[in-house]
This record gives sequence, C-alpha cells and structure tokens, in this order.
Amino acid sequence: MSMLIGSSILLGCANPGEDVRVRLCKDLVVGQLGTSQLTWTQVSTRTPGYSDATVNLRWSAAAGDGSASCAYRYNAVEDTAQQLADPLSAYATSPSQVVINGAALSGQALATAIAQAMQRQGRELIDAASKAIGQ
Repeated sequence: MSMLIGSSILLGCANPGEDVRVRLCKDLVVGQLGTSQLTWTQVSTRTPGYSDATVNLRWSAAAGDGSASCAYRYNAVEDTAQQLADPLSAYATSPSQVVINGAALSGQALATAIAQAMQRQGRELIDAASKAIGQ
C-alpha cells in the first residue's frame, strides 16, 4: 500500500525528475508573480565549483516575458562520487539570493517567499496523496 502511495505521489508531481533547487526557484517565481500561467522557455543551472550555484529561468506569460536567477551556496563538507553524478547535490537546497525581473528578494522578503513556496509544495504533496488513497 505504501509503495502505491509513494508511486502515486511521484506521478502527481509536475516533474519528479526535476532537481529540488530548480523546482523551488520556479515556485518562488510563481508565488511572487501571483500566477502559475507561465511557460518556461529556458531552465539552466551553473555549478562553478566552490562558488554559489545558480538556477536561471526564463518564461513567457500573457503579462510578458521574464527571467529569474536563484543562487544556492556551496554546502558540501567534502567531495564525493554523488557530487560527480549530481553536481547540484553539493549545494544548499534553499536559495541565498533570488532575483526576479531584476528585483532582488532579500532578508525577510526572501524568507517569507521561501516559506510560502514550501507551503504550496506541501499542499500539493498532501493533495496528491489524498487522490492516491481515494483511488
């Protein structure tokens, strides 16, 4: 039963293979713009060794095109084989800086935006689990 629920939850995610940093960056953009009606036109990541990794996004929407960048601090204690296979795994999962359409979120605004994005992700997870159990 738990295997069925776990599989259903993964199937219910927008893109289960997407890195959590990319997903959080997208969710931060959606939350700040107040709309999920975005078409992602570019998603790229940059992992420059011991410096901050960046997730860069571009989108198009009825209200206009836009771009965002989320920076994630290097967070590894030592180099591992996991990091060779998945370079983003060496970085924090919460951004230290977010810039949306040229405007930086910092301090309390960034903390609030992250908390709201995480709450939305939690609700989506609960909704997916509820649907799986109800089937």
